[in-house]
Amino acid sequence: MSQRIQAPRGTSDVLPEDWPARRGAEAVAQRILEAAGYRRIETPTFEATELFARGVGESTDIVQKEMYTFEDAGGRSQTLRPEGTAPVARAYLEHGMHKAPQPVKLWYLSSFFRQEKPQAGRFRQFWQIGAEAIGSADPAVDAELILLLHAILTESRVRDVQLRLSSLGTPAARSEYRAHLQEHLRANADDLSGEVRERIDLNPLRAFDSDHPGTKRVMASAPRLLDHLDADDAAHFAEVRALLDAAGIPYEIDTTLVRGMDYYTRTVFEFVSGALGAQSAVGGGGRYDGLIEMIGGPPTPGNGWAAGIERMLLAAEQRPEPQPVVDLYVASAKHDNGHVEAFALAAEARRAGLAVQQELAGRSLKGQLKQADRIGARYVAILGDEGIALKDMESGEQETVESAAAAVARALKGRHPG
Repeated sequence: MSQRIQAPRGTSDVLPEDWPARRGAEAVAQRILEAAGYRRIETPTFEATELFARGVGESTDIVQKEMYTFEDAGGRSQTLRPEGTAPVARAYLEHGMHKAPQPVKLWYLSSFFRQEKPQAGRFRQFWQIGAEAIGSADPAVDAELILLLHAILTESRVRDVQLRLSSLGTPAARSEYRAHLQEHLRANADDLSGEVRERIDLNPLRAFDSDHPGTKRVMASAPRLLDHLDADDAAHFAEVRALLDAAGIPYEIDTTLVRGMDYYTRTVFEFVSGALGAQSAVGGGGRYDGLIEMIGGPPTPGNGWAAGIERMLLAAEQRPEPQPVVDLYVASAKHDNGHVEAFALAAEARRAGLAVQQELAGRSLKGQLKQADRIGARYVAILGDEGIALKDMESGEQETVESAAAAVARALKGRHPG
């Protein structure tokens, strides 16, 4: 016997029973985002590797360690998308969206791929809802995006949600701060993890994300970027906070929040859930005013976020999902050619707009009625040698009807409400 093939480690099948909750999350996101003017976009599953190397950043963990990269038949380096912002920015530029009224508001629900250690709610293939607003530097864009994600998480019943907020300033301010941070790290190098020590020159801000005890002690006394913002950056951040205050969105200033991509500027934020334990992030994002320029376009402000579907569902209150409506179950007790007539009746009922299932497993009539009850069918049409019997599964009453059309009409009249 051949060895059974299983899904790759770190991936997860989305089973039929998983879809109701996922569809619910998608419906909430679509309603909230499209009401605010965001339109759906879908980018290719793979992109040129250079898009992520230039946009996300050569020094990031995503590019250095986590991307699935391959060479195609033409010798071009391609990468399965590890995140959604850089592809949307590429599409914005490639399709001339800069000529449309700004900001261009887009949203997506897509799968992404990263080679990282699988954890609860974290897989190597995962799904995210994302929103991007490109073309405006107004602090109101930052606040609106945060408000919309807050609304989606609230309506999706994600438990114990907290908003962490900070600012990374402009690249110039961050460059000045970076020198202060590197000086602090070098002065305490003996207490740092080997990985952080090796990356002091390359990406010192990532030290704030380290779980290494010695590194955490060093970072507790490290200088903070928020203390090094220039006047314009500080005013921008103050306006974002004032708008969130006006909207009644609670938040906590987190001076250690840095995010994982090089393209972020100014506002950064993250929603965490106390229901998820140590790995508590549900979604987040921020402003990326230099990204379009990084990938070959003109200077263009942008802002966006992404939220993990698996993380949202893991942190959400569990609630029973409604069973799919079945208006009519078509059964057969005929000895000859009954399956053909049953198939025709099911087709006629579907054309009339009924939700229909039919017997496909060769069960006895008793077994067919049990199956109809199991799936919650409202009526069962039983094709017999003497005609068609229509059974009301709620009352248990059964009547003979003269034709398939009559069975459909009766089922339509008493169909499930809704």
